[in-house]
Amino acid sequence: QVQLVESGGGLVQAGGSLRLSCAASGTSFTFNAMGWYRQAPGKQRELVAVITGADTTTYRDAVKGRFTVSRDNAQNTVYLQMNNLKAEDTAVYWCAADRRGSGTDENTVDYWGQGTQVVVDS
Repeated sequence: QVQLVESGGGLVQAGGSLRLSCAASGTSFTFNAMGWYRQAPGKQRELVAVITGADTTTYRDAVKGRFTVSRDNAQNTVYLQMNNLKAEDTAVYWCAADRRGSGTDENTVDYWGQGTQVVVDS
């Protein structure tokens, strides 16, 4: 069945940049929405950014102006460009894909990636 494979996580210094990628395989269906959630230790999973097939985007306030989400519909791939990283961005980042929904409600997300660790060191 469908798999979402994430890459690009790692350790970066505060103020640095990182680019996450997530590629869907096992289907020719183009998801209505793809995006990213994250979860820090002791905290709930939270929405980071989502992009629809119409290229509309949603960002949580804490990352606006620093993160950019984009997608390649032909490749069923979503990206997250993270600039000016801060210590509070440290978390496991989860790729998410929605077949028909907006992607902004984690309870209706259809598929999840395996999670990739982002550590921002200062």
